[in-house]
Amino acid sequence: MPEPASIDLIKKLVAFDTTSRESNLALIAFVQEILSGHGIDSTLVHNEESTKANLYATLGDPEVPGIMLSGHTDVVPVDGQSWDTDPFVVTEKDGKLYGRGTADMKSFIALVLAFLPDFLKSGLKTPIHLAFSYDEEVGCIGVRRLIEKLNGMPIKPAMCIVGEPTSMQVVTGHKGKRSFTAQVQGLEAHSALAPLGVNAVEYAAELITYLKGMARRFEAEGPYDDLYEVTHSTAHTGLIQGGVQLNIVPRSCSFEFEFRYLGIEDPDALEREIRDYVTQTLEPRMHAVGPDTGFTINCYNDMPGLEMDPGEDVVVFVKALAGRNDHAKVAFGTEAGLFQSRADIPTVVCGPGNIAQAHGPNEFITLEQIAKGEDFMRRLVSEVSKG
Repeated sequence: MPEPASIDLIKKLVAFDTTSRESNLALIAFVQEILSGHGIDSTLVHNEESTKANLYATLGDPEVPGIMLSGHTDVVPVDGQSWDTDPFVVTEKDGKLYGRGTADMKSFIALVLAFLPDFLKSGLKTPIHLAFSYDEEVGCIGVRRLIEKLNGMPIKPAMCIVGEPTSMQVVTGHKGKRSFTAQVQGLEAHSALAPLGVNAVEYAAELITYLKGMARRFEAEGPYDDLYEVTHSTAHTGLIQGGVQLNIVPRSCSFEFEFRYLGIEDPDALEREIRDYVTQTLEPRMHAVGPDTGFTINCYNDMPGLEMDPGEDVVVFVKALAGRNDHAKVAFGTEAGLFQSRADIPTVVCGPGNIAQAHGPNEFITLEQIAKGEDFMRRLVSEVSKG
């Protein structure tokens, strides 16, 4: 069974409504109070409006590279979901703790806080760094400001463990994602004179069709990575809107699309292929009818993938902490890719809970998973005491 301190902290953290649209400052203040009670200073990195903050703190010598434990404080909405219990009050039933964020990922943060006394009593030959972020669920927004702070520090962590729910399996990779908006500017005309206009919907459809062709190519030709459930990169169009009525050639159309790509793929090349098709094939035909027509494509979310060699020190180290020899890759994105690519910190993902229980109604974590997370922390305490 888990320790009472862990359960108590999970309950307290879940009680803060840190849905991404809300502020996380009350939760951050609560964490700061716990840290200051142990004599630990912390640094806040706010958003532009100062309504949210990342927290960074170091246990031990800040002049020595150490191990960073990272988690996000925000959760997804409960709107429209049918919960059997209050999502912001932890309910224990049948060996499970129900509540928003129990799996993703306040239980990991609670375990880190519960083991603060153990870390401090261990002597900490290797420092422990804490990194708790905001707005992960809406595009890993907050951690980017924290990474700017880390990159300006003379000493950065030697490695990072992101405690997303992986059932305590060591995750060495996840796909990257680039999301785009495309705005098509056409030329209106009466539908009886359609060739005199530029149909924005139809030109949007041509690019969407090209994207689908790329998706089919990925599936047929690879590259592949068998550690993923979907073993290849993907292209996907999710939203489209255009036109006014049937007898008017549409002047405008907008749609959104994304790539989810393997770590061995070059996302710049994927984006360049799309832009080249637009500028070299579609727009010349559009300009021949209307010079002010064309495409505007903007990337609004760029989340790097994670790709760690299984032989890397952080992978070997975290496998020992987790008490297992296997590793995996996951479909969902995390902040780990940003730490690896933007801060040059070797990173793996490993935490209690199962992603299958996240984001839906009646989210839960099992007591067994919490206990396994505690075992992980105990091993970490032992390791940092050795140096």
